[in-house]
Amino acid sequence: MKFTRLGNSGLSVSRFCLGCMSYGDTSKGWHGDWLLGEEESRPLFRQAIESGINFFDTANGYSGGTSEEITGKLLREMAWRDEIAVATKAFIPWRDAPNTGGLSRKSLMQAVDDSLMRLGMDYIDLFQIHRWDDHTPIEETMEALHDIVKSGKARYIGASSMYAWQFAKAQETARANGWTRFISMQNQLNLLYREEEREMLPLCEAEGVGVIPWSPLARGRLARPLGEETVRSQTDGVGKMLYKDADEADAAIITTLADLAEQRGLPMSTLALAWHFTKPSMAAPIIGATQAHHIKAAIAALEVDLTADEVAALEGAYRPKWPTGIGISTPEMDKVSLRKGDDWSSR
Repeated sequence: MKFTRLGNSGLSVSRFCLGCMSYGDTSKGWHGDWLLGEEESRPLFRQAIESGINFFDTANGYSGGTSEEITGKLLREMAWRDEIAVATKAFIPWRDAPNTGGLSRKSLMQAVDDSLMRLGMDYIDLFQIHRWDDHTPIEETMEALHDIVKSGKARYIGASSMYAWQFAKAQETARANGWTRFISMQNQLNLLYREEEREMLPLCEAEGVGVIPWSPLARGRLARPLGEETVRSQTDGVGKMLYKDADEADAAIITTLADLAEQRGLPMSTLALAWHFTKPSMAAPIIGATQAHHIKAAIAALEVDLTADEVAALEGAYRPKWPTGIGISTPEMDKVSLRKGDDWSSR
């Protein structure tokens, strides 16, 4: 395994992060029937740790909080706490009621305590805001995050998908007030979605922010030839929303990737992940793994050096897209983030 510092911080993380959204209770939340329960997840955590992965990402909104429960329990069993970096996120509502989501001081203080309880840990290494909150002044959010760090409940803070101007505003608000700044940006980036190359990646490079992209394989679309289906591709409603505008350009990219994988004798996913390390400020793509070969194929990407011609071929067919994955707080997502009667605030 190779390691890097996360942004300008001193935090050392593996070049891949295990995304723990794949692990949880399928009856909670909205993530689909492809999730793995605790016992099914156990060998994958073991494989990740034995492979050298020390970076794990979850969120309070994944599977009604059960992702945090599984992640915390298995890491407590298998890893030294001082060697690993555990990341979680807050924003998504945990109950259909006032103050039970978003980025207000009240909500963030509740969310961090609830996450610590579910994880069974004394602190979170990277506490991230899951999305931008249009209803809370950014000054309130950044001061609350600063206080969470100073209280010892989190070591660092990070952000996830938003517009570059919003991220810049948050960082400047923190800088101007002497508050803790974000060390990482968790955004959507893959061969089928490269809109972050316009402003967010250059901003992160200029500001020394580490990039930890989510969905680096476009929810599995870059891991298999055109036409192949999986349980996740058939039941993952978020994936269908994110990539609903698939067109001939996407098909051409996937076909080019499949051809190059055949020429190289490597899995498509290995090459698709290797592509990320051609981008600036790249720290650790977040990989989802529900089978052992997913982790093996990802780690193999660390030994792949794509040529300039190969990168050009993979990128050549891309066409600009309307931004997706940023407005996760839209009414459409709010309707599916909770199922009737769900309440995971005290899990």
